[in-house]
Amino acid sequence: MSGITKAALFTLAVPLLAAPALAADQPPGALALKRVLLSTGGVGYFEHEARVSSDAALTLEVRRDQVDDVLKSIVVYDDRGGIGTVDLPGQEPLETAFRELPFTPQDLASPAALLNAMKGAEVQTSGSRAVSGRLLSVTEEYTQLPNGGGTVTRNRVSLMTAEGLRQLVLEETDSLRFADPRVQAQLDSALEAVAGAAGKERRRLTIRTTAPQADAGAERTVRVAYVVAAPLWKATYRLTLPESAPGSAKGAEGGTGDLQGWAVLENLSGDDWKGVELSVASGNPVTFRQALYSAYFVNRPEVPVEVLGRVLPPPDEGAVAADVMAKAQDSPVRSRAAAESGAPAAMAAPPAPVMAAPVMNAPYAGAMPQRAAETTPAESTEATAQVLFRYPQPVTLANGGTLMMPITARAIPAERLSLYQPNTQPRHPLAALRLSNGDSGETGLPPGVLTLYERLGGAAAYVGDARLATLPAGESRILSFAVDQAVTVDRSEQPSRTLSRATLADGVLQLTVTDRQTTTYRIAGAAGEDRTVIVEHPRRSGWELVQPTGGAAPDLTADAYRLPVAVPAGQTVTLAVALERPRIERFGISEMSPEQVRAYASSTELPAAAREALAKVAALRGTVADKERRVGDLEREQAEIGKEQERLRQNLATLPRDSDLFKRTIAKMGEQETRLDGLSRELATARKEADTARNTLRDQVRGMTF
Repeated sequence: MSGITKAALFTLAVPLLAAPALAADQPPGALALKRVLLSTGGVGYFEHEARVSSDAALTLEVRRDQVDDVLKSIVVYDDRGGIGTVDLPGQEPLETAFRELPFTPQDLASPAALLNAMKGAEVQTSGSRAVSGRLLSVTEEYTQLPNGGGTVTRNRVSLMTAEGLRQLVLEETDSLRFADPRVQAQLDSALEAVAGAAGKERRRLTIRTTAPQADAGAERTVRVAYVVAAPLWKATYRLTLPESAPGSAKGAEGGTGDLQGWAVLENLSGDDWKGVELSVASGNPVTFRQALYSAYFVNRPEVPVEVLGRVLPPPDEGAVAADVMAKAQDSPVRSRAAAESGAPAAMAAPPAPVMAAPVMNAPYAGAMPQRAAETTPAESTEATAQVLFRYPQPVTLANGGTLMMPITARAIPAERLSLYQPNTQPRHPLAALRLSNGDSGETGLPPGVLTLYERLGGAAAYVGDARLATLPAGESRILSFAVDQAVTVDRSEQPSRTLSRATLADGVLQLTVTDRQTTTYRIAGAAGEDRTVIVEHPRRSGWELVQPTGGAAPDLTADAYRLPVAVPAGQTVTLAVALERPRIERFGISEMSPEQVRAYASSTELPAAAREALAKVAALRGTVADKERRVGDLEREQAEIGKEQERLRQNLATLPRDSDLFKRTIAKMGEQETRLDGLSRELATARKEADTARNTLRDQVRGMTF
């Protein structure tokens, strides 16, 4: 399959760059870094090459923190051969190394901790006291130094020997070793694992390739690539404007500026870059991480062990023979009754369990000769979602170094103007440029910071800084770099409300109201030159721009309208911007107060028929209010008399019955009773009249329509 690139086992969503010529001194079978592509997604694409013949095992070292990304993205390209396997050492955590050891990594913190963990092991000591025995315990003891010099900690070791229990001080022993060679080997293995865990910061991958049978000895190219985390590269720009003619209109000249773009990047890959093909890509790819280098185990439910319950027969206390029961035993009905009553019966032998035939020696039904299927790579579309910049010369950069790489150098249309953003500077617009990335085949520009220069008298002068958002081909961006103090803007707002429609049906008054917000901008131009001022007027959800009218539609940003205004030198120009929003108000006529109804009835915005109908409603609503007020007055008077009678009753309880005050109180209570009777009749009449007035209002309102 010569000429067709095979990608086996792994896939990659980064376009493969063209391969440069290999170095003449590259040894056969050695992987060398040849291509680096840094993405604004925070990842880097690293591609290695090797020239091999026949079957080959290529090795590649990566940092430990990059293994997850390498396992996720590694891809192997072999122009004529095939791909075997990719293997690497496991993580080898300390927990795995100590899993079958009688002590833990924490027990290696001190000799005393290790000996306490190895209780029962046989040890041998040498020195002034040579002892051999099994460990019982190691305990700390504190010894006071002479002349109050403090204390010293010593460890007393207790051993069970053939002569009995013996003790010695660990610090006074020349040496102590384990008598069992297996224990000593375990200790050596544990110390080797601890030392290895501290130094294993890199992992070596072995990529196995197979040569085609037709030309097994022919030399071929193998490429190994992967995507790992990398520092974000940054774009910076320099734009130099030509010198403007005195008195020319800012924005009236259709000039160009000289644009230089640079990529600032770092090599933090852990290896030096020597003569690599370097590219940077601008886009917003989806990138993520996954812990593929970690071992995961599935949690399985724990099923309790089934244990048959114990059977404890009761003791036999004897039985009484009976002829009737003896006869009943011969009856099949009795046998059935006895069975139903729980009498013991012969248990049927359980059926033999049905076991599945063993399949360990059976051939695997799906086993097939391993043969990689030939695939046709799909067309990549990633290039449409990013802009790629490839440096034409090989690049050398030491690990940890920083590099500036030019990514663009060309003339670009630049229109001078002023941009008024009320939230940024309420009194003055911002001096700005409109950069147009024309549709002349130029690529898009990634986002970055821009430093602006202007030629003055043949020399360049610094003007300001700006931020450039992503600029695709065929689009334009406005860059603000300074405050235009020569232009002043005054802004005023005037809200208004217009009633455009009114309907009355089923007692509900519905008004269609149009809210209008008018903002007037008064722009005082510069004294010596014309200006093109773009006013950014805020957009409001649910509102529509109705003024200014005519002309081209304004440009829209995410939160503003962009309205251009030509401001001649030394003159003041007024721009009125109006937004409108229709809304509907609904009112129940019966629940409205007379004042509210009269206010709508006198509104000149309503037609004459509507005002006349509302005037009738206002009159009826006034009658209802009068009737309800009369009911309220009578109820309050009735309540006040009730309170007064309660007070008089309390006074009567304390007055002598033959006193004049007692008699006057009785007389007064009689008068109040008479008034209460009259109030009851008046209140009943008033309530009836109020109900009648409300019914009349309701009937009249329901019958009104306009």
